[in-house]
Amino acid sequence: MWFHDAFYDPKRDDNEGRSAQWARDSVLEAGLPAGIADRLHALVLATRHEAVPEDADAQLLVDVDLAILGSDPARFDESDEQIRLEYAHVPEDKYRAGRRRVLGEFLARPRLYSTDYFYSRYERQARENLSRTLARLGG
Repeated sequence: MWFHDAFYDPKRDDNEGRSAQWARDSVLEAGLPAGIADRLHALVLATRHEAVPEDADAQLLVDVDLAILGSDPARFDESDEQIRLEYAHVPEDKYRAGRRRVLGEFLARPRLYSTDYFYSRYERQARENLSRTLARLGG
């Protein structure tokens, strides 16, 4: 978790990769085994959300990262507005299309959350938040 989004620039598309590399390098510089460095690297890369995580550590890390999706509607909307501000450099039509794509991909998953705890606590609200936002975005 400490290395997730260590590098974050909304104008770049390699934030997770840079953060993961820093995590790997830091672990190796601390004298820990390469296997630990590789594991940490893989965990940070799991936050790209390109695939459903398979192992328990990655599942928990990704569920924590996605917890905001299942927050109460007011907090989710606030977060959605904050994301738009982060991407203020992106023209509105492109932002809306990209946001629809990202949120639609999450909504299309059979489960948003891999762990039973996050699933039971946040899944229903997350789906409501995503559906409402997609409708607002025209998707």
